[in-house]
Amino acid sequence: MADFRLVAEARTEFGKGSARRTRRAGRVPAVLYGHGQDVVHLSLPAREFAAALRNGGSNVLLTVVLDGKEQLALTKSVQRDPLTRVHEHVDLLIVRRGEQVHVDVPVHVVGDAAAETLVSIELNTVSIQAEATHLPETIEVDITGREAGHGVTAAQLSLPRGATLLTDPEALVVHVMAAPTAEALEAELAEAEAEAGIEREESAAPVEEATSEIEGAVPADAGENTGVQP
Repeated sequence: MADFRLVAEARTEFGKGSARRTRRAGRVPAVLYGHGQDVVHLSLPAREFAAALRNGGSNVLLTVVLDGKEQLALTKSVQRDPLTRVHEHVDLLIVRRGEQVHVDVPVHVVGDAAAETLVSIELNTVSIQAEATHLPETIEVDITGREAGHGVTAAQLSLPRGATLLTDPEALVVHVMAAPTAEALEAELAEAEAEAGIEREESAAPVEEATSEIEGAVPADAGENTGVQP
Protein backbone atom coordinates (compact mmCIF):
# COMPACT_ATOMS: atom_id res chain seq x y z
CA MET A 1 0.00 0.00 0.00
CA ALA A 2 1.53 3.26 -1.13
CA ASP A 3 1.27 6.38 0.98
CA PHE A 4 0.79 9.90 -0.33
CA ARG A 5 2.78 12.87 0.93
CA LEU A 6 0.74 16.01 1.60
CA VAL A 7 2.05 19.29 2.98
CA ALA A 8 -0.41 20.59 5.59
CA GLU A 9 -0.89 24.03 7.07
CA ALA A 10 -1.98 24.75 10.64
CA ARG A 11 -5.40 26.36 11.15
CA THR A 12 -5.93 28.95 13.87
CA GLU A 13 -9.40 30.15 12.81
CA PHE A 14 -12.51 28.01 13.08
CA GLY A 15 -16.18 28.12 12.19
CA LYS A 16 -18.13 28.00 8.93
CA GLY A 17 -16.74 31.28 7.63
CA SER A 18 -13.17 30.19 8.19
CA ALA A 19 -13.86 26.81 6.56
CA ARG A 20 -15.30 28.51 3.48
CA ARG A 21 -12.24 30.73 3.17
CA THR A 22 -10.00 27.68 3.47
CA ARG A 23 -11.85 25.90 0.68
CA ARG A 24 -11.80 28.99 -1.54
CA ALA A 25 -8.02 29.01 -1.11
CA GLY A 26 -7.90 25.51 -2.62
CA ARG A 27 -7.47 23.63 0.65
CA VAL A 28 -9.54 21.20 2.73
CA PRO A 29 -10.13 21.77 6.48
CA ALA A 30 -9.03 18.74 8.52
CA VAL A 31 -8.28 17.48 12.01
CA LEU A 32 -5.52 15.08 13.01
CA TYR A 33 -5.87 12.97 16.17
CA GLY A 34 -4.95 9.67 17.83
CA HIS A 35 -2.43 8.00 20.13
CA GLY A 36 -3.36 10.32 22.97
CA GLN A 37 -2.12 13.40 21.17
CA ASP A 38 -4.00 16.70 21.20
CA VAL A 39 -6.25 17.28 18.23
CA VAL A 40 -4.45 19.28 15.54
CA HIS A 41 -6.47 21.53 13.22
CA LEU A 42 -4.93 21.82 9.79
CA SER A 43 -5.71 22.07 6.09
CA LEU A 44 -4.66 19.91 3.15
CA PRO A 45 -4.13 20.85 -0.52
CA ALA A 46 -7.50 20.00 -2.11
CA ARG A 47 -6.23 18.80 -5.48
CA GLU A 48 -3.53 16.54 -4.04
CA PHE A 49 -5.91 15.14 -1.44
CA ALA A 50 -8.52 14.32 -4.10
CA ALA A 51 -5.82 12.56 -6.16
CA ALA A 52 -4.77 10.53 -3.12
CA LEU A 53 -8.35 9.33 -2.56
CA ARG A 54 -8.80 8.59 -6.24
CA ASN A 55 -5.63 6.50 -6.44
CA GLY A 56 -5.44 5.09 -2.92
CA GLY A 57 -9.07 4.41 -2.07
CA SER A 58 -11.17 5.41 0.92
CA ASN A 59 -8.59 4.07 3.41
CA VAL A 60 -5.67 5.90 1.83
CA LEU A 61 -2.50 6.19 3.90
CA LEU A 62 -1.14 9.72 4.05
CA THR A 63 2.19 11.15 5.11
CA VAL A 64 1.13 14.50 6.53
CA VAL A 65 3.94 17.07 6.69
CA LEU A 66 3.26 19.86 9.17
CA ASP A 67 5.93 22.38 10.16
CA GLY A 68 8.58 20.07 8.73
CA LYS A 69 7.47 17.06 10.78
CA GLU A 70 6.02 13.93 9.16
CA GLN A 71 3.11 11.92 10.54
CA LEU A 72 1.43 8.82 9.09
CA ALA A 73 -2.36 9.07 9.07
CA LEU A 74 -5.43 7.29 7.69
CA THR A 75 -8.55 8.99 6.40
CA LYS A 76 -11.30 8.06 8.86
CA SER A 77 -14.07 10.37 7.71
CA VAL A 78 -14.48 12.49 4.60
CA GLN A 79 -17.36 14.96 4.23
CA ARG A 80 -18.33 15.96 0.69
CA ASP A 81 -20.92 18.34 -0.65
CA PRO A 82 -23.67 16.13 -2.16
CA LEU A 83 -24.07 18.41 -5.18
CA THR A 84 -20.64 19.84 -5.96
CA ARG A 85 -18.74 16.81 -4.57
CA VAL A 86 -16.22 19.24 -3.06
CA HIS A 87 -14.39 17.86 -0.01
CA GLU A 88 -15.63 19.90 2.93
CA HIS A 89 -13.82 18.34 5.90
CA VAL A 90 -11.51 15.41 6.70
CA ASP A 91 -10.81 13.46 9.89
CA LEU A 92 -7.32 11.92 9.97
CA LEU A 93 -6.26 9.18 12.38
CA ILE A 94 -2.61 9.00 13.44
CA VAL A 95 -1.12 5.52 12.86
CA ARG A 96 2.26 3.86 13.17
CA ARG A 97 3.94 1.28 11.00
CA GLY A 98 3.16 -2.23 12.24
CA GLU A 99 0.04 -1.06 14.07
CA GLN A 100 -3.19 -3.03 13.61
CA VAL A 101 -6.22 -0.91 12.71
CA HIS A 102 -9.92 -1.55 12.07
CA VAL A 103 -11.22 -0.35 8.70
CA ASP A 104 -14.20 -0.85 6.40
CA VAL A 105 -13.08 -1.95 2.95
CA PRO A 106 -15.30 -1.63 -0.17
CA VAL A 107 -16.47 -4.83 -1.88
CA HIS A 108 -15.69 -5.04 -5.61
CA VAL A 109 -17.56 -7.63 -7.70
CA VAL A 110 -15.72 -9.05 -10.73
CA GLY A 111 -16.73 -11.52 -13.43
CA ASP A 112 -20.12 -12.40 -14.90
CA ALA A 113 -22.64 -14.74 -13.32
CA ALA A 114 -24.51 -17.35 -15.37
CA ALA A 115 -27.04 -16.25 -17.97
CA GLU A 116 -30.51 -15.14 -16.88
CA THR A 117 -29.41 -14.17 -13.38
CA LEU A 118 -29.28 -11.00 -11.32
CA VAL A 119 -26.50 -10.14 -8.88
CA SER A 120 -27.43 -8.41 -5.63
CA ILE A 121 -24.68 -6.83 -3.51
CA GLU A 122 -25.89 -7.23 0.07
CA LEU A 123 -22.84 -5.61 1.72
CA ASN A 124 -20.99 -2.71 0.12
CA THR A 125 -18.15 -2.93 2.66
CA VAL A 126 -16.72 -5.45 5.09
CA SER A 127 -14.80 -4.71 8.28
CA ILE A 128 -11.31 -6.09 8.75
CA GLN A 129 -8.33 -5.67 11.04
CA ALA A 130 -5.01 -5.28 9.28
CA GLU A 131 -1.62 -3.61 9.49
CA ALA A 132 -1.95 0.12 8.92
CA THR A 133 0.50 0.23 6.02
CA HIS A 134 -0.93 -2.86 4.27
CA LEU A 135 -4.60 -2.06 3.86
CA PRO A 136 -6.36 -3.21 0.67
CA GLU A 137 -8.18 -0.65 -1.47
CA THR A 138 -10.96 -3.16 -2.17
CA ILE A 139 -11.84 -6.80 -1.54
CA GLU A 140 -12.77 -8.64 -4.73
CA VAL A 141 -15.62 -11.11 -5.06
CA ASP A 142 -15.46 -13.29 -8.18
CA ILE A 143 -18.93 -14.38 -9.37
CA THR A 144 -17.84 -15.86 -12.71
CA GLY A 145 -20.32 -18.55 -13.81
CA ARG A 146 -22.26 -18.61 -10.55
CA GLU A 147 -25.78 -19.94 -10.95
CA ALA A 148 -29.00 -18.60 -9.43
CA GLY A 149 -29.29 -19.43 -5.76
CA HIS A 150 -25.57 -19.15 -5.07
CA GLY A 151 -24.22 -16.63 -2.60
CA VAL A 152 -20.91 -15.48 -1.15
CA THR A 153 -20.61 -14.99 2.61
CA ALA A 154 -18.04 -12.88 4.41
CA ALA A 155 -16.23 -16.05 5.49
CA GLN A 156 -15.65 -16.95 1.82
CA LEU A 157 -13.85 -13.72 0.96
CA SER A 158 -10.16 -13.75 0.13
CA LEU A 159 -8.53 -11.36 2.59
CA PRO A 160 -5.01 -9.93 2.33
CA ARG A 161 -2.31 -11.81 4.19
CA GLY A 162 -2.35 -10.93 7.88
CA ALA A 163 -5.85 -9.44 7.79
CA THR A 164 -8.61 -10.61 10.15
CA LEU A 165 -12.32 -10.51 9.31
CA LEU A 166 -14.44 -8.50 11.76
CA THR A 167 -17.75 -8.69 9.89
CA ASP A 168 -20.02 -11.61 10.84
CA PRO A 169 -18.59 -14.58 8.87
CA GLU A 170 -22.11 -15.77 7.99
CA ALA A 171 -23.20 -12.38 6.63
CA LEU A 172 -24.24 -12.60 2.97
CA VAL A 173 -22.10 -10.31 0.83
CA VAL A 174 -23.28 -11.15 -2.69
CA HIS A 175 -26.37 -13.08 -3.79
CA VAL A 176 -27.02 -14.45 -7.28
CA MET A 177 -30.69 -14.96 -8.12
CA ALA A 178 -32.79 -15.87 -11.13
CA ALA A 179 -33.78 -12.98 -13.37
CA PRO A 180 -37.57 -12.44 -13.32
CA THR A 181 -39.58 -13.36 -16.43
CA ALA A 182 -41.61 -10.82 -18.38
CA GLU A 183 -44.80 -12.39 -17.00
CA ALA A 184 -43.54 -12.04 -13.43
CA LEU A 185 -42.63 -8.38 -13.98
CA GLU A 186 -46.04 -7.70 -15.51
CA ALA A 187 -47.80 -9.37 -12.57
CA GLU A 188 -45.68 -7.40 -10.10
CA LEU A 189 -46.48 -4.14 -11.90
CA ALA A 190 -50.19 -4.92 -11.93
CA GLU A 191 -50.13 -5.70 -8.22
CA ALA A 192 -48.30 -2.46 -7.45
CA GLU A 193 -50.80 -0.47 -9.53
CA ALA A 194 -53.71 -2.15 -7.75
CA GLU A 195 -52.24 -1.31 -4.34
CA ALA A 196 -51.79 2.30 -5.45
CA GLY A 197 -55.36 2.46 -6.72
CA ILE A 198 -54.33 2.90 -10.35
CA GLU A 199 -56.80 1.52 -12.88
CA ARG A 200 -55.46 0.49 -16.23
CA GLU A 201 -57.30 1.71 -19.34
CA GLU A 202 -59.01 -1.04 -21.28
CA SER A 203 -57.39 -1.85 -24.57
CA ALA A 204 -58.90 -0.05 -27.56
CA ALA A 205 -58.23 -3.07 -29.78
CA PRO A 206 -61.70 -4.69 -29.38
CA VAL A 207 -63.40 -1.37 -30.20
CA GLU A 208 -61.23 -0.82 -33.27
CA GLU A 209 -61.92 -4.39 -34.37
CA ALA A 210 -65.65 -3.95 -34.04
CA THR A 211 -65.54 -0.65 -35.96
CA SER A 212 -63.64 -2.29 -38.80
CA GLU A 213 -66.24 -5.03 -39.03
CA ILE A 214 -69.06 -2.49 -39.23
CA GLU A 215 -67.32 -0.40 -41.89
CA GLY A 216 -66.56 -3.47 -43.98
CA ALA A 217 -70.06 -4.97 -43.77
CA VAL A 218 -72.17 -5.13 -46.93
CA PRO A 219 -75.89 -4.15 -46.59
CA ALA A 220 -78.23 -7.08 -47.02
CA ASP A 221 -80.01 -5.48 -50.00
CA ALA A 222 -76.91 -4.21 -51.74
CA GLY A 223 -77.12 -6.84 -54.45
CA GLU A 224 -80.86 -6.44 -55.24
CA ASN A 225 -82.14 -4.66 -58.41
CA THR A 226 -84.11 -1.58 -57.37
CA GLY A 227 -85.49 -1.02 -60.82
CA VAL A 228 -84.04 2.43 -61.13
CA GLN A 229 -82.44 2.94 -64.53
CA PRO A 230 -79.61 5.40 -65.13
